[in-house]
Amino acid sequence: MIDSYKYQGLRKKLVEELVKKGIESKAVLQVIESIPRHFYVLKGFEEQAYLDKALAIDVGQTISQPFTVAYQTELLELKKGEKVLEIGTGSGYQTSVLSALGCKVFTIERQKVLFEKTKKLLETLNIRAKTFYGDGYKGLPAYAPFDKIIVTAGAPYVPKELLEQLKIGGIMIIPVGDESQVMTKIVKKTGTEYASEQLGNFKFVPLLENKSDYIKN
Repeated sequence: MIDSYKYQGLRKKLVEELVKKGIESKAVLQVIESIPRHFYVLKGFEEQAYLDKALAIDVGQTISQPFTVAYQTELLELKKGEKVLEIGTGSGYQTSVLSALGCKVFTIERQKVLFEKTKKLLETLNIRAKTFYGDGYKGLPAYAPFDKIIVTAGAPYVPKELLEQLKIGGIMIIPVGDESQVMTKIVKKTGTEYASEQLGNFKFVPLLENKSDYIKN
């Protein structure tokens, strides 16, 4: 895998575009500029990797547009060393962003083809993350609680299991809805109380469920 000056220049332009669209976190912008997104797209789509748009990957899934990745990441208010659960590994790009910010990443993928392919990619790139094949709706109770939870697929509702696995004071960022989704920020105030904020409309591939068996990396 080669990261040329051309791609580095395109990333710099992408970051400038994200700033214009409202991304403020310097840490998030630095990570977006440092990670070669073209490593995570399908072969033949490298030239489109630094456009601010979602791209198709395997099994009908997508790699989210850079703005969405940056926006969700910024909303998490991450601190180095925090334990983060990612629902929907996908291409591994968001996983890599979280890892580059110094988080301890636990990530679940429902699609077996993507799980196996992305696991190998993350290993090749030396990305520190624990990968799991399983049902994102159920989270990872054995590894809970988590400081932060990020859901990268459209959920028709907020899974109770994920709320239970969030630390008190923790933040979950989840796009909620069927045909289109509302980006929702949930802060866990107590064991039973939550504060919720709606932060704009987005379009994600659906979050799939009913996969009970986990395979750990």
